[in-house]
Amino acid sequence: MTSLFAQEIRLSKRHEEIVSQRLMLLQQMENKLGNQHTEKASQLQIVETAFKRNLSLLKDIEAAEKSLQTRMHPIPRPEVVSLETRYWASVEEYIPKWERFLLGKAPYPFAAENQNEAENTIQNEA
Repeated sequence: MTSLFAQEIRLSKRHEEIVSQRLMLLQQMENKLGNQHTEKASQLQIVETAFKRNLSLLKDIEAAEKSLQTRMHPIPRPEVVSLETRYWASVEEYIPKWERFLLGKAPYPFAAENQNEAENTIQNEA
């Protein structure tokens, strides 16, 4: 019987060791899980902060781009628009004359106009 009693004591001690080891492993798992949750929360906070920073940077870039576009292409004053319109109307008017001259089919376009103006000035003076 003593051998059974000794074996019972050995098994009881072994059981206590196993239970103790189990408790230690459970505690380690809980600690690790807690650390993982803390780390995940920290990473989530970092991601949220980065997202907000990126949104802010994107808004700043868009504002700078809009500002640069406004500076590069300012809305012209009405006088400038009128002057530009008259300029292009004049260009359209003289294109056929210059086109014929450049193709070699007519003389220099302003030579004839200057000559006509000079003749009109002489006739008006007389």
